[in-house]
Parts: sequence; structure tokens; C-alpha cells
Amino acid sequence: MDVGRHHTQWRGLLRLSGLAAFGSVGLLVLQVVLFALWPPVHTVPEVFDLMGRSPLVGLVSLDALYLVNNALVLAFYLGLAVVLWPVSRSGVAVVVTLGVLQMAAYYASNPAVEMLLLARREAGTTDSQERFVYRAAGEALLTSWKGTAFLVYYLLGAAVLLLVAVLLARSPEFGTPTFGWALAAGLLMLVPSTFGRVGMAFALASLVPWSALCLLAGRRLLRLAALAEQPADRSPAGVRAGDGH
Repeated sequence: MDVGRHHTQWRGLLRLSGLAAFGSVGLLVLQVVLFALWPPVHTVPEVFDLMGRSPLVGLVSLDALYLVNNALVLAFYLGLAVVLWPVSRSGVAVVVTLGVLQMAAYYASNPAVEMLLLARREAGTTDSQERFVYRAAGEALLTSWKGTAFLVYYLLGAAVLLLVAVLLARSPEFGTPTFGWALAAGLLMLVPSTFGRVGMAFALASLVPWSALCLLAGRRLLRLAALAEQPADRSPAGVRAGDGH
């Protein structure tokens, strides 16, 4: 197959997808550094106090960076969908559908902006009853944050990665390491981070194969985008997944 010609119409998306994969890794590293510098807070009074002192740090504490990261992840999945389409159209359709539902579930669950607004309202009143109402609303938001929507987001993420791993294993465009990292990330995400210390350990461990998947697949997507820009008679013949892995 002439790889460059096959993906000519999708070179922009492939480039965006590859860059999004690298961006996702960068945001994860940034999140870890920020959490080390400013450990997350857990109670409503702590969140309101942090939002008052430093709104930006407060938003980061409530995983606001993941709102950006998940948009990058979806872009990454769309690029993979283009390359994996010849492998299984049905499989790609399922992956994209579940991926969209996964991101929608996360956006519905994250309370970062709502907590910031409540913190400002609580700080702006001296009425004890109003302050109680705002704190009660904050308690409800924090409780629902790690509730059903988040659990759905997490398990859908595992399902998407496992399906992607199956498709990667059948694609000539990606090497075995890419498949292996996708499989490992999907398996580790079968234990949600909300499941106590075990869940948190699995969540942290899943960051390693996820980052490796993004770096390997992202590099391949950028390579395919570059090949798609070359004239047909200059596209290197026989370029396969092993080249550059």
C-alpha cells in the first residue's frame, strides 16, 4: 500500500491527532508536577478556601486540566480511527462512539467551575444560612464528582483502549509495542481510581502505558501525515509500522 496516498485527504487530522497525543502526555506530566507542589484538597471548606486564595490552583486541584486533556484524547482517537478504518469499520465506529460518550460523561461529572462559583458566593456573604446552603451545594457536587458519571467515564475509557488494542494488533501500520501498551493501559483502567488505594494505584500505574501509547502512536501519526504531503511518485515504498518504532 502507498501509505502517503492512502491518507492524503486526512493529513490535517493525522497531524492534529499526533500533536494531541504528545500534548496529552505533556498535560499529564504537568498535572503530576502541580499535584506534587500543591496536593489536592478534599473537603468543601478546603476547596472554598483554596478557590479564594488561588482560583487557578483550585481549578487544577479539581482536575480542570483533564477537561483540556480529554479533548486532546478524543482528537488522538479520531486520528487512530482514520488509520484503523481499513482494519475494521465496525470496530472503529464503536471506538469513536464510546470515546465520545466517555468524554461527555467526564465533562458532565467535573465540578471545577461550579465549585469556583460557589466559593465566590460563599465568600461574598456573611449570612450564616446562605453560607450553609453554599457549602451543602458544594458537598453535593463533590459527592457526585466521583459518582456514576465518573465511573461510566472510567470504564468506557478501559473499553475504548481494549478495543483499540485489538485493532492495533490487526493493523500493519503500528508495531507490536503500540498494541502492548494500549492493552496494558486498558487492563489497568478496569479498576477505577475511586476504588480506594488499590484503584488509585492502578490509576497511577495506567499512566505509564498510556503515555507510551501516546508517544509511539503519536509519532506514527505524524509520520503518516508527513508521508501524505509528499508527491505520489516520491512517497517511500513499503513504509510500515516497524519503521520508526
